[in-house]
Amino acid sequence: MLSMRLLLDDLQEPKWRLAGRRWTNGKSWIEPANVSALVVEVNDDQAPCVRIRVKECRRDDADFVELTMEPEQARLAAGAFGTTPLYLTEGAGELHASWDLTLLRPHLRADRLAPRVVARTLTRQHRYTSETLFEGVYRLTERASAMFTTAGLSIHYPEPAEHVLEPRTLRPGVDPLAALDELLTDAIRQAPTATGCVGVELSGGADSGNVALAVKAACFPEMHSFGLLVGGSVGRQQSERRRALVEHCGFLDTAVSAVQHPPFCPGGVRALRKPHDPAGAFYQEAFDVLREQAAARRCEIMFTGTGGDEINAYHSRTQAQLPAPDPVPWLGVQGARALAEVNEHLAPIPVLPVPTLMAFGLHNPGFLRAGIWPVSPLANPQIVRFMEQLPHEHKRGKALFRERIRRAGLAEWVAAPAEPENFLAVLEKGLRSYGLPVLDDMLKESILVDLGYVDGKSLAEARRDADAAPVVPDLLCDVLALEAGLRSIM
Repeated sequence: MLSMRLLLDDLQEPKWRLAGRRWTNGKSWIEPANVSALVVEVNDDQAPCVRIRVKECRRDDADFVELTMEPEQARLAAGAFGTTPLYLTEGAGELHASWDLTLLRPHLRADRLAPRVVARTLTRQHRYTSETLFEGVYRLTERASAMFTTAGLSIHYPEPAEHVLEPRTLRPGVDPLAALDELLTDAIRQAPTATGCVGVELSGGADSGNVALAVKAACFPEMHSFGLLVGGSVGRQQSERRRALVEHCGFLDTAVSAVQHPPFCPGGVRALRKPHDPAGAFYQEAFDVLREQAAARRCEIMFTGTGGDEINAYHSRTQAQLPAPDPVPWLGVQGARALAEVNEHLAPIPVLPVPTLMAFGLHNPGFLRAGIWPVSPLANPQIVRFMEQLPHEHKRGKALFRERIRRAGLAEWVAAPAEPENFLAVLEKGLRSYGLPVLDDMLKESILVDLGYVDGKSLAEARRDADAAPVVPDLLCDVLALEAGLRSIM
């Protein structure tokens, strides 16, 4: 939620001054993301020690990044929410940091990649860690700290967060739906908005539907809904569910056809080679359009349903095992060698579910670029803990979430659709129409092939097979998106 350039020499005489949105001191500067939901607190009462905190306004348990500076050292600390990533790199007595990886572009080199991170990306074995695709560039994970001194930059992980390992039995007379409703409504009413103009990502599913009902109850002055329509028969049912929720909640709705903005489409971030995170979301093109629509309507906050799948999952944290990944036939020698290290140097168990934090890293920087602060109420720590304790029968098939939609007076086909929405048709359209030409170009010249992470002959065979295949293998999206992203920052 901030960007900065910090020189150790400037810490000897701290004279921080505000110039527009940027705090400056000599050649050093610190600037929060340009969203109204963030505030900057500066404490220089104990100079030369200066503390600067960028945080959400209004919320009791706000997300934050805190920078403490003293002569010859600086310490960064992150909150537990992980709403946005913070990327760090150092060199020649300077520390550079940003929530937007592309703002560190002068320090990113496509020929200096971290092998195990590349292997994780190509094989969908993503892990939550301080490591990034680029050597010497780090992510400040939740509750972690980073120390910058004359010796360089070091990252320090926190202790593992405590969790409820098994569900508990409800006390007699307790209504879990009423408890969820209270927690969810409270989380939303704390949203850091000054004007009350808010948006809701409304897919038509149970997660976003529950968030939408709580936003309605909060009675903000201006409430918008935004959704990506996936097309086809599934999309028609999705559109009907969304319409029912929009009318019930009284939202001003904007729907975007995801099929018209699939991966690699003309005019999108990848086709234009606009600098972007190579590990970014598959459907960035469509979500970019959605975020532009929300910004045009001056939404300060975007409520999302992120986290709903994770808090409804059932497993013991002590016995959980990740499913075996699908084999990647075009994985090169360098990538295959690095597979042995995919589980090394992982961040400890966080407060929020790991997939939720990773989704934040993929999607939330795009909201900040649009001037919008994303809020995911289902990932509120109190709700996470409540759902951990809930007996499984209330989580199986999202039973409690669906019952809440029914009690609101909505139809069964809204609460429990026969065919939930999915992006498979969108991905196939993107790969078939626009991804395969990218692959043709990659077969002529490729960063990943040259570095040994991808085997060119196997990739060429996959290209020949794709023409005759009824569906293009979706694993190709991983390698194409990574290649396009690396090219964009060169």
